[in-house]
Amino acid sequence: GDVMSYLENENLLEDTIIIFMSDNGGLSALSRGGQAHTHNRPLNSGKGSVYEGGIRVPMLIYHPKLKLQREEFNTPVIIEDLFPTILDFANIKHVNTVQEIDGRSLKPLLYDSKREDFDNRPLFWHYPNDWGPEGPGIGAFSAIRYGNWKLIYYHDSLSFELFNLSNDIGETVNLFDSQASISQELAELLTDHLKETNAQMPTLKSNG
Repeated sequence: GDVMSYLENENLLEDTIIIFMSDNGGLSALSRGGQAHTHNRPLNSGKGSVYEGGIRVPMLIYHPKLKLQREEFNTPVIIEDLFPTILDFANIKHVNTVQEIDGRSLKPLLYDSKREDFDNRPLFWHYPNDWGPEGPGIGAFSAIRYGNWKLIYYHDSLSFELFNLSNDIGETVNLFDSQASISQELAELLTDHLKETNAQMPTLKSNG
């Protein structure tokens, strides 16, 4: 509200796009008067976790031309989408970067509601090191979300989890064994992505 008021007072609001989001879910490793890792319920766990409590966050976008269309989208997007979105909003067509630009501009989603283009793409998370605190889903992991399915690989235990987020937002039932074909499909997509991006991988100290 302070930011909006300042921009309005300075006559800058009509020339400003505001993107507001958190980079991770709420810290839940401390009890703060309750049981640890429960502060983001019904989402599981919190900051540093690959569970939804750690990676599912709200995002608000204000655009002067869209200010009368207060619409809520449930389409999954990812923080890598913000850079190409800002370039698109600023009408910057050509930009030179050292690294490849990940993500996609959200402008078509906001203007044209082309949700199917975003619903049918995989999203990836890769965290090849230990963050510090211990808790559900915290540690070295790689994960993929594709539609309502989410596959997690834990590098320490060399184990998998598969969840259907449409009916299990708390990620309580591991379907990895019972949904073998989906598990294999997502595992292959995740593996290919890690190889294509030359992702840094952890090393097992026991055998190098």
